[in-house]
Amino acid sequence: MKILSALVMLLLSTAVLADDSRVEWQQLSEAQQQILAKQKDHWSELSAQRQQALVRGAQRWGDMSQEQRSAAAERFKTWRNLSPQQRDAVRQRYQQFRALPPDEQARIRMNFQRFKQMDPERRRELQQRWQRMSPAQRERFRERMRDRRRR
Repeated sequence: MKILSALVMLLLSTAVLADDSRVEWQQLSEAQQQILAKQKDHWSELSAQRQQALVRGAQRWGDMSQEQRSAAAERFKTWRNLSPQQRDAVRQRYQQFRALPPDEQARIRMNFQRFKQMDPERRRELQQRWQRMSPAQRERFRERMRDRRRR
């Protein structure tokens, strides 16, 4: 009987903790409320996890400079214009990236920064060359790059 009572108390305390993780609209700062204004009417219907994710996003947005906000808005616009299949492919590539060792992630980030700093004509040329490659040619290219790194 003591075990059953302890189990019931544990379950009830877990439920209370889960309810505590919800964020009431009034708990948000004025700035967060402004950023999340479109969510106000259905805020109480959102899961605690969704509320917390939105609060974190609003905090990040509030901490951004105007230039960073413009860039983020542009990325979001691009994301919204992707098809569901394209979004799934992006999510899958992101998961693959996150599964890589930190040093490999850093190498990829560094190479991407180098690519972004190239003049637009050179970037376009490289993109077109990549797009013209067959899947087999792309794989051979990747293999050559891996071999280069191993040396």
